[in-house]
This record gives sequence, structure tokens and C-alpha cells, in this order.
Amino acid sequence: MSCYFCSQNTREIDFRDIETLRKFISVGMKIKPKKKTNLCSFHQRKMSQAVKTAKQLALLPYLPY
Repeated sequence: MSCYFCSQNTREIDFRDIETLRKFISVGMKIKPKKKTNLCSFHQRKMSQAVKTAKQLALLPYLPY
């Protein structure tokens, strides 16, 4: 499997793109591990930071509804 962001030639991950970030968080609103997301190390770190930023700005909830 290849990295989702590498296949789309994405260098930066936007924290405002909630639809894309939701693919990489679980039902319990936790960030999925690298083995489940199939992301490369670079993009896993960037995605993790984007999710955390989106949660701090209340774009994503911390807890499930």
C-alpha cells in the first residue's frame, strides 16, 4: 500500500480539511496508528499535528457525540 498523501503529491496537510482528516481518526475520535492508516512516517506526523490543531480550534470534537 502506498501513502494516501504521497499518491496525491501533497506536501502539507491542511487542518481545515475536516473531511480528509476524518478518514484518519477512529470512532472514539482518536488518531489511528500508522499501521492502520498506511501513511508514511512524514505524513503520519503531519496528519497527527493537523488533527490536534483542528481539535484545539474546535473544528473536530475531542469526544464522540
